[in-house]
Amino acid sequence: MRLKKFRRLGRRDDVSADELAQMQHQLDEMALREITNLVERMPSVDGAKVLRMLPPDRSLAVFDVLDPAHQAELVSALGDERVVAYFDSMGAEDRVALLDNLPAQIAERLLQDLDEDDQRVTNVVLGYGKGTVGRTMSPAVPDVTPDMTVREVVEMLRADVEELETIYTVPVIDEDRTLVGMVSLRRLFRARGDETIGEVMYEPESVHAMDEDEGAARWLMSTDLLAVPVVDEDERLVGIFTYDEAQDVVEQADTEDSARVGASEPLGKPYLSTPVTQLVRSRVVWLLVLAISATLTVKVLDVFEETLEQAVVLAAFIPLLTGTGGNTGNQAATTVTRALALDDVRKRDVFHVMWRELRVGMMLGAVLGLLGVVIAGLVYDTNIGLTIGATLFMICSVSATVGGMMPIVAKAIGADPAVFSNPFISTFCDATGLIIYFLIARAILQI
Repeated sequence: MRLKKFRRLGRRDDVSADELAQMQHQLDEMALREITNLVERMPSVDGAKVLRMLPPDRSLAVFDVLDPAHQAELVSALGDERVVAYFDSMGAEDRVALLDNLPAQIAERLLQDLDEDDQRVTNVVLGYGKGTVGRTMSPAVPDVTPDMTVREVVEMLRADVEELETIYTVPVIDEDRTLVGMVSLRRLFRARGDETIGEVMYEPESVHAMDEDEGAARWLMSTDLLAVPVVDEDERLVGIFTYDEAQDVVEQADTEDSARVGASEPLGKPYLSTPVTQLVRSRVVWLLVLAISATLTVKVLDVFEETLEQAVVLAAFIPLLTGTGGNTGNQAATTVTRALALDDVRKRDVFHVMWRELRVGMMLGAVLGLLGVVIAGLVYDTNIGLTIGATLFMICSVSATVGGMMPIVAKAIGADPAVFSNPFISTFCDATGLIIYFLIARAILQI
């Protein structure tokens, strides 16, 4: 009800003072989570009006948790000095994520409005390519050296707590900014104030700024670390990569994979706040590609038209066989894509994966093929049963092998493994499955 009411009032230009006061009162009573959900479900123009009605601190808190693509649309809709305040209060990595979604002219203006220090740290992040840890990290880290005392570091963290991305994991550097150790907030609290950091620090874990962000994020989330230092090629400290940032990277990657597995492009923002035209654009290209690729299946049916005319019953099993092949290939592709993401499988394992999936496919084909022989043999005749059984065995074997291989091949050529999974594998398995089916039918039925 609140959503409908706010939308209705937000679209009117003649909102009375009483109605405006009522809306303001409702927003004052709502929790930040409720307001965030409200803004996410509204068109950007209406969402911008809600943000303007909030006090600056609550407005900033809501804006900060929105997706970068949604933030970019709100920036265009707001178009006032409040945008500058939002931008100024964001961390460098969040600024960069927003800049990537803004038109160049607006992005340049916002950068120019930053003070010199904020421009410097933001440009550090902008200097790294998209998809790297450097593009996602926070450059806001304290300069802690081994000769500093625990008391000095605690006072430094207390003074800079609002500026730092995290105080729970603190990198330790030497005079050349080379990473030499780590110290946790727990260790600082346990140590005496006059002890040096060199006495309490421990061996550091680190990632490189040019590493792939998704791989580093999944690794970090598999550990018990809250953050990990980011170093350059000379092992000098350039930033810190936190667990929260890793979660955002993995969530975005999983969202993209889920969309592309379903033959669509990721929206980048909540569904209800996405214009219908953008929904269409996210799907139409994939549908056109799949429609064109599906002509392979039509061509196969055309080639074996005479075979179908001599045994019309074969047509009844086409949906079963093509569906089984597509599902088998998709299962294998999904499993291997997930293994690639977790670094359980690497590009050099392609032949090992093919051999494993071939055996899996043969076992699945044997089970389904035996059922096909029995059921089709009883309903029709023995030769039809043998044809269906042999085809199921072959289709499962081929589909599982191809499905397991495709994501690795995609990664090897620099493509997204998810793109090569369900949509294209289904089309490939349809065409090859029909070829296998009709060749087996000709051999067994002698047609």
